[in-house]
Amino acid sequence: MIAVDTNILVYAHREDSHFHKKASAVIAELAESDRLWAIPWPCIHEFLAIVTHPRIFSPPTPLEDGLIQLECWLECPRLQLIGETVDYWQNFRKLISTAKIVGPAVHDARIASICLANGIETLWTADRDFGRMSGIEIFNPLV
Repeated sequence: MIAVDTNILVYAHREDSHFHKKASAVIAELAESDRLWAIPWPCIHEFLAIVTHPRIFSPPTPLEDGLIQLECWLECPRLQLIGETVDYWQNFRKLISTAKIVGPAVHDARIASICLANGIETLWTADRDFGRMSGIEIFNPLV
């Protein structure tokens, strides 16, 4: 199963994004397929935080529009939302210790650890910082 990172969701949502068409097509393909896919809960939260932030987008996405977008994705029958499990801490600790992850990259390690604990094989992301983390395949569907 694959999981989708925040940046792909943001690009799919924001029409002013350089990657909008490709990201939107990727998400639509997942939504319309018979394939299981996932979004980690932290990516849901981060999506809302980014698209509604007035220092990131001018104009930002109105909160209600961001919520509606998420609800549209959540209606996809093959989508699973994933979060921390009982195995999460072990995966997280091992991941950050092995890769010596500190600072802002800890958030990315959280997402990778959630994916590992939930049996995700591949994380679709445009964020190269995930390349430092072992145990999960990273794929950029936008290139």
